[in-house]
Amino acid sequence: MFKRQTLKKWGFAIVGLIAFIGFIALGNWQLERRTWKLDLIQRVEERVHAQAEAAPSPESWANITKAHDEYRKVFLTGSYVPNQDALVVAATEHGSGYWVLTPFKTQDNSVVYINRGFITQGVKASSPPAGQQQVIGLLRLSEPKGSVLRDNDPSSNRWYSRDTQALATKHNIVAAPFFIDIEKSALDNSRPLGENQQHPIGGLTIINFHNSHLVYAITWYGLAAMVVVAGLIVIREERGKS
Repeated sequence: MFKRQTLKKWGFAIVGLIAFIGFIALGNWQLERRTWKLDLIQRVEERVHAQAEAAPSPESWANITKAHDEYRKVFLTGSYVPNQDALVVAATEHGSGYWVLTPFKTQDNSVVYINRGFITQGVKASSPPAGQQQVIGLLRLSEPKGSVLRDNDPSSNRWYSRDTQALATKHNIVAAPFFIDIEKSALDNSRPLGENQQHPIGGLTIINFHNSHLVYAITWYGLAAMVVVAGLIVIREERGKS
């Protein structure tokens, strides 16, 4: 009987020790993630406010990554491909409506989709400006498949995410694996509007990173502290019995 109780006590002690070490490790991991996230936020802020640089050429498309390239401020020179607008369901501070994505043929004959901005429901997007243009904006990676709730339906031309590869496939073109969120100052809204038309509203990119790692770390450390407190209570009760 004594041996069984001793083994039971040791079993609880080992489980408590493993739990304590595990909670501490998880807390440390969350602090490491917080450091990484803060560094990412700083790098993105630097990219957004940096001088625009040339967008990646086709030779470097395969090397583009989210960590290194997302939200870089870039510029392109070329011309819009007419009558190829794609409307992607969107919700912004202006209400519900659509992003207007238009293919843009660059000087090296590659194609990059430009998010010309947002239009509200029930209106048509104005045509893109004709002739050679220079566009400036933020590089964004393609958003494959669709939204959380709905998949893109290319056959019906219903788009719920800015999936440049699916858009390119539908129109039988080869396009970059990214698109450009055009900045507001780069838009030419001086052109006259037709009936029931709207110039797309650019510059609506939301840069928001979820950063609750400190809260998670405190939670894990709190659980580790609870294990210690529980262990001390058990030890005190055992001493009281002896």
